[in-house]
Amino acid sequence: MSDTTEGSTTMTQLSSPEVQELEIRVEEATRATAAGEKRFVEPAEGTLRRAISKRHHIVFGRRGSGKSSLLRKAAVDLAVDRRPTAYVDMETFKGHAYPDVLLSVLIESFERFKEWLETVAVHPSNKTSWWRKLFGRGPTRKPVDRAGANALAQRLDLQIKELKALLHGADDAATEMTRTRSQESGQSGTVGLELKGKGLKLSGSEADSEKTIAEEQTKVAFRQSKTDFLHRHILEYRLLFRELAALVDGDSYLFLDDLYYIRRADQASVLDYFHRIAKGNGLWLKAGTIRHRTRWYTHGDPSIGLKIGDDADEIDLDLTLEKFSITRGFLIDILKNFISEAPSLAVDALLTDGAIDRLVLASGGVARDFLNIFRRSIRVARERSGRGQQADRIGVEDINNAAGEYESVKREELRSDAPEDQEALEEEFRNVGDFCKKHGRSNVFLLKQDDTSLRAKRVQELVDLRLIHKIRQRVTVSHRKREIFEGYMLDVSQYTASRKIRDFEIMEFWRPENTDKLRRESLIYGDDEPRAATPE
Repeated sequence: MSDTTEGSTTMTQLSSPEVQELEIRVEEATRATAAGEKRFVEPAEGTLRRAISKRHHIVFGRRGSGKSSLLRKAAVDLAVDRRPTAYVDMETFKGHAYPDVLLSVLIESFERFKEWLETVAVHPSNKTSWWRKLFGRGPTRKPVDRAGANALAQRLDLQIKELKALLHGADDAATEMTRTRSQESGQSGTVGLELKGKGLKLSGSEADSEKTIAEEQTKVAFRQSKTDFLHRHILEYRLLFRELAALVDGDSYLFLDDLYYIRRADQASVLDYFHRIAKGNGLWLKAGTIRHRTRWYTHGDPSIGLKIGDDADEIDLDLTLEKFSITRGFLIDILKNFISEAPSLAVDALLTDGAIDRLVLASGGVARDFLNIFRRSIRVARERSGRGQQADRIGVEDINNAAGEYESVKREELRSDAPEDQEALEEEFRNVGDFCKKHGRSNVFLLKQDDTSLRAKRVQELVDLRLIHKIRQRVTVSHRKREIFEGYMLDVSQYTASRKIRDFEIMEFWRPENTDKLRRESLIYGDDEPRAATPE
């Protein structure tokens, strides 16, 4: 293929139909969908096995780290084994208040299990086209008893209708119930008389009997509480899952994805209710969320939620920049997964080595950000070529410019994910940026490991929001031997491209020869009297 533009060989490749199709595939995959499980790359060995194990799990990870991909992949693998599964996207219930949010999630969960009973549970194994279309492969177990599945589906449907009626009704609503009480008495006699009156009847017969019936009607007023209803019906819901376990001769799985979208004050209560339904009934909960945007357990009498270590275990999907080479390899494997569909393409033919490292840095180790910035960098490189500059491959500056453009996406997600804390978090981010640019003169900074201040809490939330990235778990400081620090990196978008700063060091902290550079006193953030810093 020829081109008259200077640097024609690779620039033709960047403009080729294969690369354009690659851009589309990457763009389509940047939101997890049921079809996305085909490109699933396990972040660490054994992660998927844990996600389908018989244990409650909370899956932690930043936006785009692969939480939804893992949960969807686990749901598909369980479905082809004919295990009852329900996948609930909690973003649907964003803004709902308790107890309506719990009612909504219950309804959605029951509807998904009902759908499973009507389809996956009983669909014939020899209908291969149906299975391949939905799951990419056929089932590994035979269908369950159709009559039993239909009966249980009908019972779920009754519960769903009752819950919907409650959801759409007013909470703590005034209700009136009429009770009728009757009393009857009789004695022998020969009265041949029938007298009718209000609440009274005397009658005689050939047997000479007399009967008295008194009726009293009482109207009782009470208040119908949604919360009380949920408490009263939990035994019925537990029974449903015991019967489901008996029907399928196995366990069931409920996936609650993106738990952080519902109000933080309600999260533990929602988890607690499902845990009470699940306990001892073969139902396993798998909740995906962002760590510092979630309250999964609250102490009290009684305590509410899932206690990690006792009630559930955690699965941490955050591949940070602490293990740079492992994170780099994982992200390149994901990119190769997309590129492999076009045999004429290769990673090293599209990006320079420096560009790959900068792309990993810019992503902070988050797979979705890695792919989004990569896709944008292709367009940036094309535009650079259009201005007459040589663009044989995507370079470091292309990544820098793409990362700068992508910052607006992260800012918008901050406003979406943390509306109540937006101003405070944006102020802290500005403070960190000013510190790095004016004092540290570097893209990295240090924070006390045991810092429990509001400032440290906000830094951790900014890490979850991908505007700050963790790079080192443990760093000691000279003259302060008993104090431990952690290393962080300011997002690439803040000091490259149009925001490039003079005399500012972009530290390649992962290289052994640069270890000492992380030991400078000027890197300590939030320290009233900065002193020289040195790792152990």
